Amino acid sequence: MIRSTHRTRGAALSACRVSCRAAVKALTAATVVTSLAALIAGCASSGDAKAPLQREAFDSTSVHSRVFAASTAQTCEAARRALLSQGYVANIATPEQVNGRKNFQPNNEVHIEVEFRVVCAPDAVAGSGPSAGTIAFVSALQERYALKKSNNSASLGVGVLGSVSLPFSSSDDALVKVASETLGGGDFYDRFFRLMARYLPAPSGDAPEAAGNTTQPAAAAPAAAPAALSASSAQAASAAASAPS
Repeated sequence: MIRSTHRTRGAALSACRVSCRAAVKALTAATVVTSLAALIAGCASSGDAKAPLQREAFDSTSVHSRVFAASTAQTCEAARRALLSQGYVANIATPEQVNGRKNFQPNNEVHIEVEFRVVCAPDAVAGSGPSAGTIAFVSALQERYALKKSNNSASLGVGVLGSVSLPFSSSDDALVKVASETLGGGDFYDRFFRLMARYLPAPSGDAPEAAGNTTQPAAAAPAAAPAALSASSAQAASAAASAPS
């Protein structure tokens, strides 16, 4: 009877050892799979973080800049008027820089702010003087905010009973910044540059051309004087010929 009991216990211990080994192997395999998944996810996230920096090729100067045939003050003033015409609030407005901000509300839980920055600098290629142009450097920063809600439960402290939680709760809503990005669409800036050009003064060469066109017909009038002079001279010559000698 004792021997059979020992045999039963030994078999149970052997079965327990086998089960434990299988569980350890399964746990080890699951841990390895989880670690590999976390490693792959980390590599993917690091690759995505480097992707925007790798796209900065610094090979294009036409997206964020444009040359205008105007002075620095006139170019920045045109930028200020262009932003004001679209509902932007001009925070900074100087002859060299203009900043404007505008708010957007796509839905009840998302808030977007766009900040325009325009910097006006003389065109170094064109040189200096009245004919020199101005380069306008433009960038737009978009910031996205999301509405976050947090629930707070009220509790009441009683000296004898301790702390008692009451079924009253309140929620606090706050806007949290979730994204910030510089807009890079070429069409977006092209539309702004075209609007800026509408507020620039007309080139100074147009006024002399218009004045010359108005004076040309008036200058043709004195051409009749030589003809009248020649006619009077012919009459005097004929009168002298008919006079008695």
